[in-house]
Amino acid sequence: MAKSNASNTAGSIEGGMFKNIDFTSLKTILIVAGIFRILAALFSQGYGMHDDHFLIIEASASWVDGYDYNNWLPWNKPEGAVPEGHSFTYVGLNFIFFYILKGIGLTDPKMLMILNRLIHGLFSLFTVYFGYKITKKISTKENATLVGWFLAVLWIFPFMAVRNLVEIACMPFIMWSLWLHVKSNTNKDLILSGILMGLAVSFRYQVGVFAIGMALHFLIRKDWKPFLLFCTGVLLLFVFTQGLVDYLIWGYPFAEMLSYVLYNMDEGTRYMPNANSFMYIEVLMGIMLVPLGLAMGLGYFRSAKKYIFMFLPSLLFLLFHSFYPSKQERFILPILPVFIMLGVLGYHSLRDKKGWNKFWNISMKAFWVLNIPLLLMASVTYSKKSRVEAMYFFYENNLSPTNILTEGSGRGKTSMFPKFYSGKWDVVFANTTVLDSNVDRSHDYIIFSDLDRLESRVQFYKNTFPKMERIEICDPSFADKVVKWINPVNRNEYFEIWATKATASE
Repeated sequence: MAKSNASNTAGSIEGGMFKNIDFTSLKTILIVAGIFRILAALFSQGYGMHDDHFLIIEASASWVDGYDYNNWLPWNKPEGAVPEGHSFTYVGLNFIFFYILKGIGLTDPKMLMILNRLIHGLFSLFTVYFGYKITKKISTKENATLVGWFLAVLWIFPFMAVRNLVEIACMPFIMWSLWLHVKSNTNKDLILSGILMGLAVSFRYQVGVFAIGMALHFLIRKDWKPFLLFCTGVLLLFVFTQGLVDYLIWGYPFAEMLSYVLYNMDEGTRYMPNANSFMYIEVLMGIMLVPLGLAMGLGYFRSAKKYIFMFLPSLLFLLFHSFYPSKQERFILPILPVFIMLGVLGYHSLRDKKGWNKFWNISMKAFWVLNIPLLLMASVTYSKKSRVEAMYFFYENNLSPTNILTEGSGRGKTSMFPKFYSGKWDVVFANTTVLDSNVDRSHDYIIFSDLDRLESRVQFYKNTFPKMERIEICDPSFADKVVKWINPVNRNEYFEIWATKATASE
């Protein structure tokens, strides 16, 4: 049998200053994983996309200050209004986090988010830990080492681990649940496995498809007791977080989940439609980079028979999202660790054959050449920098804006700004994508986006606000510029903040 790549990798870096480090040790893997996550917590500021900030941070932090940013709560809605369809479990945990820290006097938005990212990053180490433990239990230490390093330093993980995406935050619970299933068949572990899976479902409703796959596996094997114990655990947790909590808020159980299901059966099917049924398997393989992603994809499907207990739930999850009309890349992320484990395990037997082993070794070398620079860059990427800095400018300078005009006539579009970083929830934004000669004179600040015809746009508004003065420039980060260059749809703009210096008498 050809020597495994895990051994080759470990052996090649032993010696010199690293000669006393055991690169096959779980402790070593976790330390390195922790270093990169701490690095990301400190330097990977901002937010990745709309949902991980505006649906989590803006909502939970505003509740602490007596506001309701998204108007989700029933007492801030018109009579007879229905829920928006957002689980309160994860956003509620973030509310508790902000409530405690603001209660002890910590209010600086950037410091709050450093601590938030640090907690998320360290919590994500459970994904690495259980991925290693599961693989070692059902396979070999060599495969466990390989899985551990992938989960620790795959380029996407440190950056995503410190974000507030439910698709990422649910990962440790899924992996923990799988570990308890693998570890033993005691009643306690099976019930706890269900509880943890129920918590993952409460974070991200679609994980319920994965949970169904695990229950189906028990049914296929006619393991009635494990089936009942696992399902009991899932239902206990889900009834508590979705039944009781929603009853206390809305007056009836499962209010948010029902609205979510109804929305996705109707409007959700028309939101971001994508007819590419292979999109998600392509995303999973693409994250592992080329050509290793191809080997991992092959290994994933080869693992079906031997590792059915993980393959069946992940396959159902993959198929559900593949055939659902609305698609976003992040939707498939909850099963990325499972895909990695099964990819390594499924390809393992092929490495007995010279040709397949050669392809694997070449793929691994290419992977590290590509992954290391991507890892280093992603771990310190300041995402959506200009938007965050524009809002933090007001907090940092103790300014209290009331009406801000966001001016996007240069390219005909404007962006949402994160109020959280300004520390001011009552500020009102007005958006314009055309030069407006009848602009409301109550605006105390104008934020111009993009450089297109900027000088003439500024001059136009000086006719209304003759004392207008530029007070801040906010550049996008290097990574934001690269992302926008790759896909111009991304709105990672240059901003200028101008104080109108208008008075009520003018």
